Amino acid sequence: MMNESVTKMQKPKINTMKELSEAIGVSRPTLSRYFQDPEAVRLTTRKKIAEALEGVDYVYNFIATRQNRKTTGMIGVIVPHFNDLFFTSLLESIDAAARAEGLTVLAQSSHGDEAQEARALEKLRSMSVDGAVIAPLGAAASDTAFASAAQDFPIVFADSRPYTELDGTDFVGTDNAQSIGAIVEYLCRGRGAPTFLGMPRLNSNAMEREQAYIDAVTREGLKPTIVEPYEFKESWDFEAFGFAVMDHHFSSQNHLSDTLLCANDRIAIGAIRAANRHGLLARGTEQTRLRIAGHDDHPLSQYMYPSLTTVAQDVDGIGQEAIRLLVCRIKGEQKPSITALKRAVLRLRESA
Repeated sequence: MMNESVTKMQKPKINTMKELSEAIGVSRPTLSRYFQDPEAVRLTTRKKIAEALEGVDYVYNFIATRQNRKTTGMIGVIVPHFNDLFFTSLLESIDAAARAEGLTVLAQSSHGDEAQEARALEKLRSMSVDGAVIAPLGAAASDTAFASAAQDFPIVFADSRPYTELDGTDFVGTDNAQSIGAIVEYLCRGRGAPTFLGMPRLNSNAMEREQAYIDAVTREGLKPTIVEPYEFKESWDFEAFGFAVMDHHFSSQNHLSDTLLCANDRIAIGAIRAANRHGLLARGTEQTRLRIAGHDDHPLSQYMYPSLTTVAQDVDGIGQEAIRLLVCRIKGEQKPSITALKRAVLRLRESA
C-alpha cells in the first residue's frame, strides 16, 4: 500500500526544456527568460509557468543553458578553508555583492594546498566562469596556474597576495600597516613595546603583519621583540599553533608579563588557552600583568574569557570592493592593476 501511494504522488519527470515547452504550451525562449528572471515575462505567463512547474519534476540546467553564451553569469571564488570563520564571512560578503550584480557564485576551497588550489582553478576554467575572486595561498608553485587562468577570465585577489604580482589582476585586502600600527600604538601606551607572535608563513599576510609590527614599534622609539615559534609544523591550525608555542614558553617561564600581540585572533585564542592553563589570566585578580591582543575581530573573540582586544577588518568592504573590481574587469572597463586597501578599526576589550 505504501509503495502504491508513493507512486501515485510522484510527479511526471521532464528532462529537457524542449519537453517542458511542449508539456505546458510555452515557447522555449519564454521559458529561458523565465528561469533567468521571472520578472522578464508577462504576469499571466509567469503564473502559468509557475503553476505548471508545481505538477512536474523538472530541474532547470543552469550551466548547460549558458555554455554557448558570451557570458555565463557565473564567477568562481577560491578560499583556503571553509571552516575559517573569516573566510566564511568573506564568502557571505562576496555572495551578497555578486547576487546584487546578477552573478552566481561557485565557491571552492584549496584546503591550504597549492595542488588543490591549481585544481580548483582548472575546474573554474572548465566551467567558463566570467571571472574569479581568489584568496591565494601565496605559493610560488601557483603562479603558473594563476597566469594561465588569467588568460581565460579576470581575477581579483582578496585578503592575501599571490607570490608574484600578476599584470591585469587586482588586489583588495586590509591595510596591514594601518591596522597593526593602530593596535601597536594603543598597546604601547604606558607599557612599552608589545611582543609579537607571528603567523605560520602560509600567505602574504604573515610577512606583511610582522613587518608592519617592526615598523610600528620602531616608530615608537622602542625595540621589536618576536616570539620564538618553537618546534611546531606550519599549518592552518592557528589555534593549536598559538597554544603550543605559548604553552612551551609559559612552561619555561618566558613572556609571563608581556603584552602579546598575535598576528591573528585564532592564534590569540590559542595563546589565551595556554595562559589560562598556566593561571596567568585568573579571574578575581585585580589586574593581570599578561595582556594579549589579536587581529581580525574573529566572531568568537568577544565571547571568550577574557574577551579579546583586536582590530576589526572591513570584511564587507573587502567583499564588495572585490566584486566591484571584478565586474569592471568583466565589462572591460579597467586595464591597469588596482590595489585597494581597507582600514581596520580597534576593538578594545578585557584582554588588553
